Amino acid sequence: MNAYRTMLRPLTLLVVIALLVVGAAPALAASATLSPDALPFFTEPGVLLRVHRASVTVEDQVATTRVEQVFYNDGARPAEGTYLFPLPVGAAVSNLIMYVDGQPVEAKILDAETARAIYDEIVRQMRDPALLEYVGAGAIQASVFPIQPNDEVKIEIEYGQLLPVENGLVHYEYPLRTDQYTRRPVGSLSINVQVESSDAIGAIYSPSHNLAIVRDGSFAFRAGYEASQERPDADFSLYYGLASDEISTNLLTYRESANEDGFFTLMITPPVSVENDRVLYKDVIVVLDQSGSMFGDKWDQAREAVKFVLDHLNEGDRFNVIVFSTGYRIFATDLQPAAEADEAKDWIDGLEANGGTDINAALLAAMEMADRERQAVVLFLTDGLPTEGETNAGAILDNVEAAAPPNARIFTFGVGDDVDTFLLDQLYQAFRGAGTYVRPDERIDEEVSTLYGKISAPVLTNIKLEVDGVLVEDMIPASPLPDLFAGSQLIIAGRYRDGGSATVRLSGEVNGTQQVYTTEVTFPDHAGGEVFIPRLWATRKIGVLLNAIRLNGENPELVDSIVRLSIRYGIITPYTSFLIQEQDIFTQTGVEEAQTTFQGEADMAFSQASGSVAVDAAESAAGLSAAEAPMAAPTMNAMREGEDGFAVENAAASPDGQVMRYAGDRTFVWRDGAWIDTLYDADSMTPQAVTFLSDAYFDLLDLDPAVGELLALGDHVLFVWDGQAYEVTPE
Repeated sequence: MNAYRTMLRPLTLLVVIALLVVGAAPALAASATLSPDALPFFTEPGVLLRVHRASVTVEDQVATTRVEQVFYNDGARPAEGTYLFPLPVGAAVSNLIMYVDGQPVEAKILDAETARAIYDEIVRQMRDPALLEYVGAGAIQASVFPIQPNDEVKIEIEYGQLLPVENGLVHYEYPLRTDQYTRRPVGSLSINVQVESSDAIGAIYSPSHNLAIVRDGSFAFRAGYEASQERPDADFSLYYGLASDEISTNLLTYRESANEDGFFTLMITPPVSVENDRVLYKDVIVVLDQSGSMFGDKWDQAREAVKFVLDHLNEGDRFNVIVFSTGYRIFATDLQPAAEADEAKDWIDGLEANGGTDINAALLAAMEMADRERQAVVLFLTDGLPTEGETNAGAILDNVEAAAPPNARIFTFGVGDDVDTFLLDQLYQAFRGAGTYVRPDERIDEEVSTLYGKISAPVLTNIKLEVDGVLVEDMIPASPLPDLFAGSQLIIAGRYRDGGSATVRLSGEVNGTQQVYTTEVTFPDHAGGEVFIPRLWATRKIGVLLNAIRLNGENPELVDSIVRLSIRYGIITPYTSFLIQEQDIFTQTGVEEAQTTFQGEADMAFSQASGSVAVDAAESAAGLSAAEAPMAAPTMNAMREGEDGFAVENAAASPDGQVMRYAGDRTFVWRDGAWIDTLYDADSMTPQAVTFLSDAYFDLLDLDPAVGELLALGDHVLFVWDGQAYEVTPE
């Protein structure tokens, strides 16, 4: 574990188990020697983890974690062993309680040196390097009772820790991954966090898991994650910010070395709720497709969606509704106050879907109706291609851009697959909105209500971001930035050069008045930080590049950038999945061949503006460019069906079904029985051979504690450190 990264979260508690087959060796002690024929628990096929639950309460940064784990032995022999909790450098754990099947168990804390000796001994004797990930950490040690055949052991742990605040963010992390002690899926997996704070809570962010988050006012929230039959490959990570009455800004950074540019994420968060007099009054214009193709369930759902919007107007908002088919109709000749919403709903109920699709006329009518003195939000919903009036997508876009006031924002909803994705995507991108595709198995009213709930209360528009003191670049999203809404947050990913103190200045308009918010931050000039940040930036960057190719055509420089970013950071899209099996990506020739292959794949995916393939491409690019967490590593089934119908090993995947893995900030791909660092350049690097479990092998850990994360991948690993390639080979 990178020492600097550990210091940023010094009170995190990590868990690892090494259970031994009974009779092979006694329970491990600090000075114990393991028998050579002892088998590690995590390769013993008879033991599985049935339940892994964690319940966390945080009160003013004091976290109490309660863990429940149920291990079941469906093998023929009993199993026993030792329970090890590796601790980060400087960790201080209080209120440690451990029970095994309801009986209290004595545990002791080991310093980092003693823990390292135990890790080394386990790795030497067990011939599995999984524990090396925790080199540099202390540990808690406790005995575990034997698990009899066809029996289970329940382990309960409770511990407390103080969560530090860094740059206005509180960070909690929990060892949810289980590959250190079992390679089998976990039957029931869950983590639930409840936070209460004396200070208002701003940003809530998890780079590791897609959480369900419920805010209980401004000072508390709940977050949860559940899964079944899953092999978690990442620890749980949660950040939350301490907010103020104004818009708050929080910074996270990562730098691989002092000689390279760094990466950052900037989280901009308004208050969860604001007083009515601080919410910007807006004009909402719904532009609804009434063509014959909408007839039936789609039309019923669309009308319900419009009613939802009308029911959730703010008191000072105004609205109008435009329906279009062959031509268009409007509810009223001008914008109406929110009090007239019920009359508009009755009008919508009396309409039926029929006729063609005149998109151009409807959008121009909306732009003409927009008041240049107020924020104009246009919700545009269609299920088809333009068939009436102006039908050329490029001409429609030009017409709308020429007619639109600068304060207009367009949010698009493409219903079904027979829509012009090029037109819809360019509309929302040109007008700083957002786009959603409602697939045939999804409901229109649910998608519209979800989006409108996020944008119903704007608090800052025409936003500009400036950073003084440090050079930042390649920010995503780029200027102009989208508007900021109450209860939401804006996450910006980017690069920075030399570190140092900086002033972040956020400016925008509030009801026509210019407002400026400033925050003092520090961009580190040394190595370390949060390793997910480079991959998050790369995920977004690839999404932006894919979208540029979709909408503007191929460009050799864009293709080259996508391929190199995909290789370096392991961001695999539906159009670059071939990189998983490309055998020669470690040479310049291989990269050039990958670019050629990508162009062929992209031609098929990007050549059409409509259809299911086009919608898939649009959703993929949009999802990547707006991602709030890095893309997860892909997996492949380790077995495939042979010609005779019997399962055979899939050579493209490792024995446990993985084709790509992340370790620290590195990406490794599986090639011919080895994990290879994508930083490796076969044209210019000569690997230094190191035999697995030799003295030279353990000396590699002295290069940097982070090397342990790379070695933990297995007994055949090729990695690059400070420009030198090392190849660890089996004995």
